[in-house]
Amino acid sequence: MKRTFTRREFLRLMMAGGGAAVLAACGGQSGQSTSPTAPAVVSQPGSKVKITYWGSFSGNLGEAEQAMVKAFNESQNEVEVEYQFQGSYEETAQKFTAALQANTTPDVILLSDVWWFGFYLAGAITALDDLARQVNLDFNDYEPVLLNEGVRKGVHYWIPFARSTPLFYYNKSIWAEAGLPDRAPETWAEFSEWAPKLVKSDGSRAAFGHPNGASYIAWLFQGVVWQFGGQYSLPDFTMTMTDPNTLRAAQFYQDTVVKEKWAILSPNLNQDFIGGAIASMMASTGALAGIQANATFPVGVGFLPRETNFGCPTGGAGLAIVSRAPAEKQLAAMKYIAFATNPTSAGVWARSTGYMPVRISTKQTPEMIEFFKQNPNFKTAVDQLPKTRAQDAARVFVRNGDQIIGKGLERIIVNGEAPSSVFADVNDELTKAAQPILEDLKAVEG
Repeated sequence: MKRTFTRREFLRLMMAGGGAAVLAACGGQSGQSTSPTAPAVVSQPGSKVKITYWGSFSGNLGEAEQAMVKAFNESQNEVEVEYQFQGSYEETAQKFTAALQANTTPDVILLSDVWWFGFYLAGAITALDDLARQVNLDFNDYEPVLLNEGVRKGVHYWIPFARSTPLFYYNKSIWAEAGLPDRAPETWAEFSEWAPKLVKSDGSRAAFGHPNGASYIAWLFQGVVWQFGGQYSLPDFTMTMTDPNTLRAAQFYQDTVVKEKWAILSPNLNQDFIGGAIASMMASTGALAGIQANATFPVGVGFLPRETNFGCPTGGAGLAIVSRAPAEKQLAAMKYIAFATNPTSAGVWARSTGYMPVRISTKQTPEMIEFFKQNPNFKTAVDQLPKTRAQDAARVFVRNGDQIIGKGLERIIVNGEAPSSVFADVNDELTKAAQPILEDLKAVEG
C-alpha cells in the first residue's frame, strides 16, 4: 500500500536527505539520484551569474515586480535575474514544495507571511546574515516591526519586501450622499450608527463587505479580535479562540450580516467596492494603487476603527533565499534583495503599488515626501505602521491556520452558527495542527 506523506513529513525528509525514499513512495523511480545537480561554482571569471526568482503578483503588481527585476538587470553586469510568475502566494508555496521534491528549486523566492515559517522549519530557506554582510546590507534601516518578523534566534531568514497592513476603504461619493463626514469611522460603534445610511433598500448595496476565507478574512479579522480585547493564540501556541473577547468579536461580525444586515460576505471584495456594491471595506494597502486606478469615484482610506483597543496586523510578503542554491547564486540572490529593498527601490515599489516602504530612510527622500503630499492616501498606512503588531501564531505559524480560522468565520457569518460552538471546533483543530509545528520548532531551535 502506497503511503501518502504529509507536507511536513515530506519537507522533513527532504531536508534530512531522505528524498530518494520519498520519491519512491510517491511513485518516482527507485534509485534515482536526488542530490543537487547545480555545480558549486556556476560562472567563469567575468561572466554573469544567472539566478531564478519566483514571484506571485499579477496585474499592476506583477508589472511593478517585473519592472523591479528589469531595473536590477540593467543596473549592473554581475547578476542576471530571470523572473518567473508562479501564481498566488499559496500556489507559489505549493510549487516550491514540489520543486524541493523534483530538485528544480529557484534561487530567490517571494513568500507570504503565512508560508515562510514552514520553509524555515524545514531548512528550505537559508540564513541571510553572512550574505547581507558581503553586500553591505544595513538591517538597521529596515522598519523594525516588519524586519523582526523574519528573525529567528537572532538570525534573519525573511526580508520584508511587499509588506502591508489593512486600511479602512470608503467610497467618498456614497459617504457624501449619506451626509457623513469625509473620514473613516473612529470606532465600530460609530460605524454601526452610520451603516444604515449607506445601505440601499433594494439590496443592491451594502454598507460594508467582508472577504471570504480564501481572500484572507482571517487576516482582517485578526485586527478586529485585538480591537475587542481578544486574540487567536498565545506566543507559546496555546489557542485562545474561545476567549470571551475573541467570541465577542466573532459575534459582532455575525451581527453585521445576520442581525443588523448592513454587511455582506463578498467573494470579490475589491471588485464589489469598485463596482459600488459595497460602500466600504477593510483591505490591504497593496490594493490601493489598483483600486484608485479603477474606481470611478474618489476613494477614501483611514486607520482601522477601534473598539476596546486599537488593533492592526502587518501582512504581505518578503524575500527568502533557497538553502540548496549554490553559494555563488545565493550571493547573487542577496544582491537582488539588496537592490529591490534599497531606499530608492523601496520608494519606487511603494509608489507603484501602495505597499509600505520597508526602509526607514525611504520616507525622507524628496520623491516620497512629494508623493505623499500629492497622494495622502498612500501615507495613511505609513502613519498607521507604528500602531501595528505581528500576527498571532495561530494564523501565521500553524500550517493552514489562516484557512482553519477563515472557514470557521464563514460558518459563523454565512451559516449563522453560534460563535462559541464554531470557535470551540476551530480551537481544537488549531491545537492539533500546532503539535507538529511545536515538535519541529523544538528540533530546530531547541
